[in-house]
Amino acid sequence: MGVFERLGYTDRERALFSPLAEKGFELARVARVDRGMPLVATAAGLERAEPATHLVKTAGKSMSRAVVGDWVAIARPDGHDMPIIEAILPRHSSFARKDPSEEGGEQVLIANVDIVFVVQSLSGSGINVSRLERELVLAWESGAQPVVVLTKDDLSDDTSAQQRIAEEVAFGADVIVESAVNGVGIDEVLAHVPLGVTAALLGSSGVGKSTLVNRLVGEELQETGSVREGDDKGRHVTVARELVLVPGGGVIIDTPGMRAVALWEAASGMVAAFPEIEALAEHCRFRDCKHEDEPGCAVVAATIAGDLPQRRLDSYRKLTDELALLARRQDEKVWREKEQANKTISKAAKRFYKSEPKRMGR
Repeated sequence: MGVFERLGYTDRERALFSPLAEKGFELARVARVDRGMPLVATAAGLERAEPATHLVKTAGKSMSRAVVGDWVAIARPDGHDMPIIEAILPRHSSFARKDPSEEGGEQVLIANVDIVFVVQSLSGSGINVSRLERELVLAWESGAQPVVVLTKDDLSDDTSAQQRIAEEVAFGADVIVESAVNGVGIDEVLAHVPLGVTAALLGSSGVGKSTLVNRLVGEELQETGSVREGDDKGRHVTVARELVLVPGGGVIIDTPGMRAVALWEAASGMVAAFPEIEALAEHCRFRDCKHEDEPGCAVVAATIAGDLPQRRLDSYRKLTDELALLARRQDEKVWREKEQANKTISKAAKRFYKSEPKRMGR
């Protein structure tokens, strides 16, 4: 088996890359990105690669910036010390969030992932249900299959209760209880990463992502750190997203803990993460019902009857409001950009007509 098949190369990528191979490009997969400089896995091994100029000029577009997991076409022009990334193959999935910077656009973090392990810790105060719901929305929206992993079972006194809570919100996603210390659940996690599959870990700092990776690969590849007593918060130890081979299986992407998991476009993710609310909404009197105080709202009625937990509805409303606010801000941004473009065109037109008499000799 070739190196690329081990990295998840399938007939889909083969078909996409075929026209590029005919032009003389080589195949590679992005294994890590450090300050905008990708480390790619090639037939020769790991190599540092440089994005082509045309990709750098359009770096604001999500498909113009190579991220971990991307399949890319590279060239080796004469006079260059490192290969050049000339094209990024279309992604079958991508994990994106709202960029935490002031620009607030889309930030694609990883690509071409089949399984997203949504990781929460059972230690301390237990799982954070609101964050779990938010992470599940992002995971479903990515196009990958979410799997909830509850770590540090060896430090929990109420694993069964925490597992039931997770299962109540993880519609359509498996829930695995795991401990890297005593080996509980490790085989279940490995079963989701067979040969040819790419998995990724999603979770906050200190939940045990890097410890889990080390257990899966059988060696201390990733540095791990302790968590603070009292609030069970971890410090950032993993500093970059990185593709790691699982012995006898596929590949897994370890990710730094994310404090900010703001939603981006997540309509399908909301449907998948809150299927019971979406099903009830079909019976609301109004199609645009916001499930607040509208007459004939089936969702609110289910909450009053005790068939839908109020906490679920509150979480749904919060995430829906966040998406609506994001959409308004994006509309305002587009409007401002159009206004600025119109002003630029208007100024150019005025300059042209002012200079027209002189150029005509008048």
